[in-house]
Amino acid sequence: MKKKIIALVLIILIAGLCVFFYNKSDKKEISNELTLFGNIEIRQVDLSFQVSGLVSELLKEEGDTVKKGELIAVMDESDYDANFKRAAAEVDRTIAIQKDATDKYNRYAPLGVDDTITKQEIESLYNAQNKAKADYKAAVANKDYINNQLKYTKLYAPEDGTIMVRVVEPGSNVQKGQPVYTMAKTNPVWVRAYINEKDLGNIKYGQKVNVYTDTTNPNTGKKREYKGQIGYISPVAEFTPKTVQSTDTRTDLVYRIRVYINNVDEYLRQGMPVTINVNLTSKDNQGNNANGNN
Repeated sequence: MKKKIIALVLIILIAGLCVFFYNKSDKKEISNELTLFGNIEIRQVDLSFQVSGLVSELLKEEGDTVKKGELIAVMDESDYDANFKRAAAEVDRTIAIQKDATDKYNRYAPLGVDDTITKQEIESLYNAQNKAKADYKAAVANKDYINNQLKYTKLYAPEDGTIMVRVVEPGSNVQKGQPVYTMAKTNPVWVRAYINEKDLGNIKYGQKVNVYTDTTNPNTGKKREYKGQIGYISPVAEFTPKTVQSTDTRTDLVYRIRVYINNVDEYLRQGMPVTINVNLTSKDNQGNNANGNN
């Protein structure tokens, strides 16, 4: 009898432990932080001349920083300068012709009143005056066009950035639009990352995040940290990218997001892997939800 009681007690204890551990395993731990992984993306632009010709000077090397409007390359301008001088001379010539045609019309037009000269001659003088005016306008327009071509023999940086690739060297003949440099823009810099559908409802536009690189800052002994905010959330789900696929996740659907970095520095590189930490309970990230308004 005593053995039966002990056995019954053991069975009850085992059953209770099973129920306890089952319930415990069934409860999912709710975290107040969201960790995502992504890669740095920096906008790059190919810089080229707007005219064809011989490259005479390249003023920047790979790795050099440039400021917006800074001169970075020069093309041989001798032919373009000659064309501009010719166009300027053509403008002067048409001015003289226009003045002569106007003077002739003003001088002889009154003579048509008493039929000293015929109406046909007056009309010819009037038409010659109008043609001279049109020729002058065409010459001015051509001069402006050639002047622009002359200006295009100098290449300026369109934005602040860093020269990534120097494609050609001085002495190269390049065509219009042929890349001379590849430049990485200083701003904007963002992180491309992906988030699962179950976490999608915990993020929003403008939400503040911390971004960490794998590099340790020797001054602090900690991972380099950057401040950022979520600036884009894709409205369309996609399969997990091949670069982050595993056997378990390759069929999962995720949403692409973009995190803009606020305190950009020279240590961020194109393609660099980073970790994104989102504090879901932060007041800055809760917004109106913290007050129960939504």
